[in-house]
Amino acid sequence: MANSGLWVGILTALTALGASYITARATFRAARAQAETATRAEALRDERERRRSAYREMMSCVHAFNVVTWQMDDVDTARDRASRGRLLTQMYECIGPAIGDMNRAMHEIRLDGPAAVSDAADRVRDMARRVQQRLNALLGDESPECRDAYDAAYRDFRESYVRFIGLARGALEVKSE
Repeated sequence: MANSGLWVGILTALTALGASYITARATFRAARAQAETATRAEALRDERERRRSAYREMMSCVHAFNVVTWQMDDVDTARDRASRGRLLTQMYECIGPAIGDMNRAMHEIRLDGPAAVSDAADRVRDMARRVQQRLNALLGDESPECRDAYDAAYRDFRESYVRFIGLARGALEVKSE
């Protein structure tokens, strides 16, 4: 009978050790999963903030570009050809640096992505260059056809910018899994 009590004690001790081991392992796995989840969440938060910053910079550069192009209203209301020419020249001189800033912002977006937003930012910059080319053509030719080409280029620019904004907004949305 004494042997039987010894075996029960050993079996109870082994059961307690096994249960303790299983509990410790489960606790360790849960802690590790929680740490990995927290690390992943922090990385996603950092990525989102980098993207938001890059997208805002691009939008700021587009606004600076638009400030230049909106001067076309002043050109339209200018009294004489010399005034229009002077205003167009000023616009052309200012539009290059605005596109340069946009180019820099577009490269930042290339780093942070995603690819669809990067492609859209690239298209915005390309359409801005097209507006610049049409503005340059207006310097020597103020014909209605030349102005229509400028207006069409600007509309294409705006459409590409609106598309960029939509894609950027989508990239910043938090997706539940």
